[in-house]
Amino acid sequence: MDTKGKPEGLKIGWQLLETRYLYRSQWHHLRQDRVRLPGGEVIVYTYQEHAGFVMIAPVTVDGRVVLIRTYRYTVDDWVWELPAGGLGNRPGQPLLQVAQEELAEEVGGVAEQWSYHGWFYIANGTADIVGHIFLATGVRLVLSPKRENTEVMQVHLMSISDALAMARDGRMRDGESALTLLRLEPQLRALVQKDLLGVPTP
Repeated sequence: MDTKGKPEGLKIGWQLLETRYLYRSQWHHLRQDRVRLPGGEVIVYTYQEHAGFVMIAPVTVDGRVVLIRTYRYTVDDWVWELPAGGLGNRPGQPLLQVAQEELAEEVGGVAEQWSYHGWFYIANGTADIVGHIFLATGVRLVLSPKRENTEVMQVHLMSISDALAMARDGRMRDGESALTLLRLEPQLRALVQKDLLGVPTP
């Protein structure tokens, strides 16, 4: 999290004058900056600083995607999602280790292979949150989940085609989960093709 300045903003004339924090926690901070725009106007910009999170697209040994249907208090709705977890309570921990722990804690899963597929921003008009994408293959649901007391969720296994359809047609309204599946579509389609050809899923 950048508390010193905004170098790209400075290049186009946005001058950071002052930073203060309205709220801090291990999960996120509410930051307020006074900024002078190129025309001289001084504005106050308030946004969330966040440590980021990992998204996991788990594919089982028989080629199904592990999805969760979870209750989200913020929107008072049941939402289809992929397993995911924040980095705020794990400072300095490798991303892969966080992803492995989240898969185990949320759905009781362990994976034979892991691969990293880049990152994305969410809500970048009001937050600096970065999501990191992992594909986990050869997943087996063999552990007892260890969820937090606010994690109310059901585990569902979907075909790769159905999971991708949910990301496209609006049934999956969690943006980061839908984006993760669509970003991984080439890899997921390749897994389907391997199954069709009778080649074991890696």
